[in-house]
Amino acid sequence: MSNQLAALMVIDMQRGMSDPAIGERNNPDAENNVQSLLIEWRKAGWPVVHVRHISRTPSSPFWPGQPGAEFQPALVPQPKEHVVEKNIPCAFTNSGLERWLHAREIKRLIITGVSTSNSVEATARTAGNLGFDTYLVADATFTFAKQDYAGTQRSAEEVHAMSLANLKGEYATICITEEVLASIKE
Repeated sequence: MSNQLAALMVIDMQRGMSDPAIGERNNPDAENNVQSLLIEWRKAGWPVVHVRHISRTPSSPFWPGQPGAEFQPALVPQPKEHVVEKNIPCAFTNSGLERWLHAREIKRLIITGVSTSNSVEATARTAGNLGFDTYLVADATFTFAKQDYAGTQRSAEEVHAMSLANLKGEYATICITEEVLASIKE
């Protein structure tokens, strides 16, 4: 990574995502890795974008005012950090995010959060398509087990690996927390 201005994106790290009822997930240290990146990003004084999913379904744990819609306590945005609210997977759609980034001449995005196979993948694809130099931090993201189209149950690790494969090279560079932290100190 060069010294080009980069924004750290923290996608959907809300209380509802840590509910065990959601099912099997991978990367149990993802939240700690996101927190490590956030701490160093803040020390450097670089821009942070927090993305929050707000559901359109009243029974959802992500409905406004529900505890599940709140940010996880260790990852709450600071007053000067940008917050994007969305109600579909992609953080760019109908949110003003692209304009906000361009106004600050931010051309590089470091993406973390949940879920790799949904909002993270949708946002990374769009970022790449819009021409942003996009990095997805594999160990600072996680997803959940799910059934594939053929009906085969896939583990969270398999779903995560396929999402990373879908993005690698074409939409984003896949990296790990240690690499990003090392680049901050360069």
